[in-house]
Amino acid sequence: MIRLTIPGEPVAASRPQVPRFGSPYYKEPYNTYKKTVRKIIEKQYTDKVILEPLYVQIKFYRSVQKSVSKVERQRRLSGLHRPTMKPDIDNLFKAVTDACTGLLWVDDAQIVSTKTNKYYSENPHIEMLVIPYEFE
Repeated sequence: MIRLTIPGEPVAASRPQVPRFGSPYYKEPYNTYKKTVRKIIEKQYTDKVILEPLYVQIKFYRSVQKSVSKVERQRRLSGLHRPTMKPDIDNLFKAVTDACTGLLWVDDAQIVSTKTNKYYSENPHIEMLVIPYEFE
């Protein structure tokens, strides 16, 4: 079992930009975020790359918008109101799993089961749990 914590505001994966001539590329801030996440993971995980099927659980904690009332802020921090606006949870998941490719696993296709949640927090971060998948 591997537990990782990635500090900072989660950033969603962007769509690749396809120029008329040249290779597809990703826009900022996604590239920088991916590099930052990789550096953080390299410090926390020093074992070999995993080759087996995996279960991955990720909890995204994002900051509460400054424009909400104090009452609404408390609702969000207590978990009564969860983030329902952008970024989409699947794009958040993709950004983190892409950054882990080659460090934790060979390819994110090895992920056969997931659980992903979005929450509000005073301290934006990501909590990740990686477990070899046990077939029933």
